[in-house]
Amino acid sequence: MTVTMSLAERLRAFVDIVGEANALTSAHDIKPYLMENRGLYHGASPLVLKPGSTHEVSAILKLASETGTSIVPVSGRTGLVGGQVPREDGHDVLLSLERMNKIREVDPVADVIVADGGAILADVQKAAEAHDRLFPLSLGSEGSCRIGGNLATNAGGTAVLAYGNMRQLCLGLEVVLPTGEIWDGLRRLKKDNSGYDLRDLFIGAEGTLGVITGAVLKMVPRPRGRQVAYVGLASPDAALALFEKASQRCGSALTGFELMPRIGIEFTTKHIPGVRDPLASIHPWYALVDISTSDSAEAADAMMHELLAEAHEAGLVSDAAIASSIAQQDAFWHLRESMSEAQRPEGGSIKHDVSVPISRIPAFLAEADAAVHALMPDARICAFGHLGDGNIHYNISQPVGADKAAFIARWREVNAVVHAVVHKHTGSISAEHGVGQLKRDELAASRPAIETELMRRIKQAFDPAGIMNPGKVIG
Repeated sequence: MTVTMSLAERLRAFVDIVGEANALTSAHDIKPYLMENRGLYHGASPLVLKPGSTHEVSAILKLASETGTSIVPVSGRTGLVGGQVPREDGHDVLLSLERMNKIREVDPVADVIVADGGAILADVQKAAEAHDRLFPLSLGSEGSCRIGGNLATNAGGTAVLAYGNMRQLCLGLEVVLPTGEIWDGLRRLKKDNSGYDLRDLFIGAEGTLGVITGAVLKMVPRPRGRQVAYVGLASPDAALALFEKASQRCGSALTGFELMPRIGIEFTTKHIPGVRDPLASIHPWYALVDISTSDSAEAADAMMHELLAEAHEAGLVSDAAIASSIAQQDAFWHLRESMSEAQRPEGGSIKHDVSVPISRIPAFLAEADAAVHALMPDARICAFGHLGDGNIHYNISQPVGADKAAFIARWREVNAVVHAVVHKHTGSISAEHGVGQLKRDELAASRPAIETELMRRIKQAFDPAGIMNPGKVIG
């Protein structure tokens, strides 16, 4: 049943649910919620709601369903595809989980941690660490991104190789449906074959099927030993061969393997304070190799030395720096994690978050580079990322001296040629950032018709009124 209210009455009813102190109504206060970090998307909204409980979220969505009010869930606002940005017509109400940020329980016996959907990722990591455990999701934005958003985008980060992405790190969910109904699926079972896995529908749905208000997350034993190496390489082919050798020798102890180009190192050492190149000589490509073991620091160090000695004998490694301290391990990772930020001072950057089968990464890079340079000869390609799981951040910085606005205006044109190479290699146009607004239309165009239709049927079944994050993921 649709309830008829004037706009003022409707907004007043929403504010009454959370209280005046937990609702933003002034344009000044709402403004930070209306754009994503890269500035590609801007929206409008009359209201930001900050519920303090699952029941308040339920009341908000129930009222939204009854009044036909569209709701855009907001998490840490670190997304890069416009998934958290309202539409420009100003009709969407924003629902922020920033007050629902508690760690509900830590169970070290079962190796699980129960957290609110608005819990900050770094706080979840610290809660696990306090019990000598590890919550292995690690992102550059971990100090501000929130668990609900991590789940809604099925975030991966730098440790997917060893631990999987959020889909693998979650046992159960608490979700408020668009009707206001609450699904309590906070189960802690590692084995449960009783029917459809509803949890997996909400993970990766980007808030289009409901609002994730709580989660049961997996912890793992904290590694006793760790070693990190920064390696100079001649080519992506050499990096792939090194990865294959590392996988064979280290097995599950190989927790990270990152690929970086020389231009990315130059950007980072130039623009990020305190960052330096650990190697004296210059190399076309680099790898960051991370080994973690349950034994000891000495065991991890020995494994790294043996791996690199074998790789050097095989002619794969030109030079390498092995961290001599935890601080140096962190410094190596800081160099890698700062690479996106270091592109900003270089002007406009057209970014791609793609994945291809690991064995095809060298061919993908060569073909994508050729396609981009045919379109834009002076473009500066900075392709880096998680070689170990096939996820490459294929970023393109504007030519030196180019007009930034004119360069960014070619975003779709450049996307088309890069994504054509991705499709040729049976890859995905979204590896860990999600679909949002940025890739919605291309997703529908690139998937089999039945796949798109099934997604629409699921959306209709869960959200018949069409109020949840409209215009995102699926049209």
